[in-house]
Amino acid sequence: MPRFSDAVNRVFDRLETYWEGENIRRRVALLLVAAFLLALAVIELQRQNLLPDEFKDAIPRNHFYAVGLAFTLLLVVEVIGLVFSLVHSVADSVGKQLEILSLILLRESFKEFVHFDEPIRWTDVNEPVLHILSDSTGALLIFVALGFYYRIQKHRPITKTRDQQTRFITAKKLLALLLVLVFAAVGAHNLWGHLSGRAIYDFFSIFYTILIFGDILLVLISLRYSPNYFVLFRNSGFALTTVVIRLALTAPPYINAALGVGAALFAIGLTLAYNTFTTEE
Repeated sequence: MPRFSDAVNRVFDRLETYWEGENIRRRVALLLVAAFLLALAVIELQRQNLLPDEFKDAIPRNHFYAVGLAFTLLLVVEVIGLVFSLVHSVADSVGKQLEILSLILLRESFKEFVHFDEPIRWTDVNEPVLHILSDSTGALLIFVALGFYYRIQKHRPITKTRDQQTRFITAKKLLALLLVLVFAAVGAHNLWGHLSGRAIYDFFSIFYTILIFGDILLVLISLRYSPNYFVLFRNSGFALTTVVIRLALTAPPYINAALGVGAALFAIGLTLAYNTFTTEE
């Protein structure tokens, strides 16, 4: 087991160091910019009928599709960051989930613009503009709630000894590596389905569904190191927050924003209660 634990720590630490490095961050940013500009250029070529006929049905004609693509790629980057945050703090990983949800709501706001013809005419915008206001307001409220959520975090260890803390962190690293593999497989499957013209699934809905099971597994793992009721309730409550976020992803307009804000407020209430009834040993 010590060799296996050492291998888990070594692989995770190398991946995290690589991903959090300044060079990779700069390259990712350049990739996002390049993808956005390339998408705009290709769409403009399609609008000018300069692309081959076989691309007529595959390439959209609305420039706002490029915004959706850019946000989707940005969200994939945030998902990877979420997996790494799970190891350092369960509470911070929940905050990261809410961050991603707020960005998804903003993406949904931009996606409504694809229903408008260019140039945009006010007579064409009725119900879509209400969806934009709902999603963007929900994203803003989650953004504000997260400011309070991070401010009230205390990050108390749930283990009693340094050895227990080390083993608990190793267990979370193993879970994070498994999540990385699963997410990579889901992403590759979706990409292949898109390229081959088959039906694809919403990546982020699947992501949060898998994350629910990961959170439950983390609750069970934490029982080994701390049977404390307050710790158990807090971690279980965080798992429930993930469930609500998952429901928000498939809910219709208005309800999705309400569920997202509700999840953020629940996380704040849960943290305040946990901080009130527990003391740092």
